[in-house]
Amino acid sequence: MRKNIIFGFGLLWLYSLAFAQSGATAQQKIEAHSRRAHAYLEQKRPDLAIPEFQAILSLDPNNADAQGNLGVLLFFRGDYAAAVPHLRSAVHLQPGLWKIQALLGLAEARVNDAANSRADLEAAFPHLDESKFKNEVGRVLIDEDTASGDLEKAAAVVSSLLAIQPTDPALLYMSYRINSDLAGKAMITLALAAPHSAEMHQVMARELARHGEETAAIANYREAIQIDPRLPGLHTELGDLLFNSQEENNRQAAEAEFKAALAVNPDDGRAELMLGEIAARRGDLQAAYEHEMRAAALQPNSSDACTELAKTLLLMNDRAKAQQWLERAIQLDPTDYVAHYRLNTLYRQQGNIQAANHELEEYKKYKDMKEKLRKIFHDMRVETGDNQQKEADLPE
Repeated sequence: MRKNIIFGFGLLWLYSLAFAQSGATAQQKIEAHSRRAHAYLEQKRPDLAIPEFQAILSLDPNNADAQGNLGVLLFFRGDYAAAVPHLRSAVHLQPGLWKIQALLGLAEARVNDAANSRADLEAAFPHLDESKFKNEVGRVLIDEDTASGDLEKAAAVVSSLLAIQPTDPALLYMSYRINSDLAGKAMITLALAAPHSAEMHQVMARELARHGEETAAIANYREAIQIDPRLPGLHTELGDLLFNSQEENNRQAAEAEFKAALAVNPDDGRAELMLGEIAARRGDLQAAYEHEMRAAALQPNSSDACTELAKTLLLMNDRAKAQQWLERAIQLDPTDYVAHYRLNTLYRQQGNIQAANHELEEYKKYKDMKEKLRKIFHDMRVETGDNQQKEADLPE
């Protein structure tokens, strides 16, 4: 009996030793395959690395490194269908692999798995840092959001990409197209939901004004005011249109609308700014200064408010404060050519010729750019109304 017990323990020891040796051997094999795979990657031989990662997964299917690397290699070989399960396993085994999840979304898009693609791209996109890859992922996501009719999400992705590449023509067109579609969608929905509302007349007025139909636009603004005289922003929009009108009677009526806007909303910075401009035109510099100071306080990120306040300060012979506001205006909007021109004059008066010449070059550059834009809008019969008052006191 004792011999049987000893023999039994001996077999158990032999079994456990064999198990330990086989486990160690498997781990050693995994490490050897991994070393060879990464050596092949350094040699830029993905064709040789792929079998090594496959061998690792035959020994350990839960190896996240091998799953991810194999998925990446298959993706860039163009075998998207084969790449998807490996990339998906890597993301499942190790959440937070955002580049891997983004590649998974791209692979899913290329095998027409739109639902999973969109979910993976949406999850990964905010976490991507490399601009070129983020751009590629974002464009696919925009296409998928647009195809599904989710224009709001598409617009958000475009805005994120434009923050990185603000002058990219393709992105700018996407932004224009998507936001135009959003505006059209909102207009149709509003027309169906509330065709006789003040808001519907306000939308009609804005569209008519954009296309130069001033009389019809004014009529729709007045109809909107009759329906709801306390609708925020309504009086200010009408005031802007009247202020920039070619008709003297309309221009004279603008002040009353800006005052009405402040009666509805005392924090309407645009209305304060326009009342300041009207006061400056009348030569009431103190009133202009007070309105424009309040406008600058209400809209601290408005370059227009800074520039207009600086103009009034110059008329009041306070050049030091005017310079501060002009420099602030350019910080907020480097394309504000009126601010560049006035800084050029101030620097020249101070004898700072180098700084003055720089501001003069900036003025010429941005003025030329905006003249070209103005011509484009004119050709499209779109009336912008921007910078009309600002230009009035500039030399030809």
